[in-house]
Amino acid sequence: MIVVCAVGLTILGLTILFSASAAFVQGPYYYLGKQLLGVVMATGVCYVTSKVDLDYARRYVWVVAGVMVLLLVLVLIPHVGVEVKGSRRWLGVGPVRLQVSEFAKLAMVFCLAHYLAINQTRIGELKRGYILPIGIVMGFAGLIILQPDFGTAALVVAVGMALLFLAGAKWRYILPTVGAVLMAFAVLVIHNPNRLYRLTAFLDVEGNKQAGTYQLYQALAAFAAGGTDGVGLGQGRQQLNYLPEAHTDFILAVVAEELGLWFTMGIVVVFLIIFIAGLVHLRRAPNLFQFLLVAGCVMLICLQAIINLGVVTGVFPTKGMSLPFISAGLSNLLLMSMLIGVIINTQRAWPRAGLSRKRRAMREVLA
Repeated sequence: MIVVCAVGLTILGLTILFSASAAFVQGPYYYLGKQLLGVVMATGVCYVTSKVDLDYARRYVWVVAGVMVLLLVLVLIPHVGVEVKGSRRWLGVGPVRLQVSEFAKLAMVFCLAHYLAINQTRIGELKRGYILPIGIVMGFAGLIILQPDFGTAALVVAVGMALLFLAGAKWRYILPTVGAVLMAFAVLVIHNPNRLYRLTAFLDVEGNKQAGTYQLYQALAAFAAGGTDGVGLGQGRQQLNYLPEAHTDFILAVVAEELGLWFTMGIVVVFLIIFIAGLVHLRRAPNLFQFLLVAGCVMLICLQAIINLGVVTGVFPTKGMSLPFISAGLSNLLLMSMLIGVIINTQRAWPRAGLSRKRRAMREVLA
């Protein structure tokens, strides 16, 4: 079910991307061609990930962590990391750019799931069960926030805290940490004029529609223009030089204008199905490592979708974050393919693991 939903969202993304690219000087086929190439690459990555022996891959978990930390550091170095609009988040060769923080999200989940699994009998301890694993989460989040990328850092912290909770960490440790993180984010926002302005402008969308909330205002206008039934595929006007980044972070507004409210709500339902199907699938997990790994993958998909949906509809302050499977962008598409690959991997392996446990139990009873 999760795979079907992912494929359907990807096809929708290709369709709506063609419409959203209509006003670009490169032509309507430019971003569509790039996204098609990305889909081909993502399909290959998904296939490889679905075939990897996850228990064997655990042997290299700290190697993966080390490489990812190195890449996150390289991004911050001038003339090595690619800077766009004041943020240094990409490594690139020629026209190809990859956003390192996207892959850092999966690396964090992989490392944390491994650590919590090998220390599951010590989860109740303060040092081994909480301080060290929260250090893994904050290490990744800290490097990401230096780029600066507050939204991705917040997503990493949210998923990491959720995994700690699922592993059995105590509330008396979790709640103070959540409070401290919120206070730290507030301090960082206050001392960052650009992000502070975004937040204050968000509180008055109408009054700041010519500056700080222009993008959000145009997105809301797209929702209003689309109504319940939409103006028709390819007939939208907001992407015609009105709505910036219509093909990436705000592509949902194009969907809303052209296909209408019901189709937009259908996208929300599809992500809800992915979440519910993920929860059902987790019931068959053979061990804590794979349980936490798949839980992290499902949360990375669904929480990112929630953030994007909230931003585009004005529930959250404006933050650049792709809509999974739909927005243009190679890095996020590759990440989503890896997350789906992990889920496919476990869907194939877990029934066999469950059957083996039943057979061992039956042999013990007969013996």
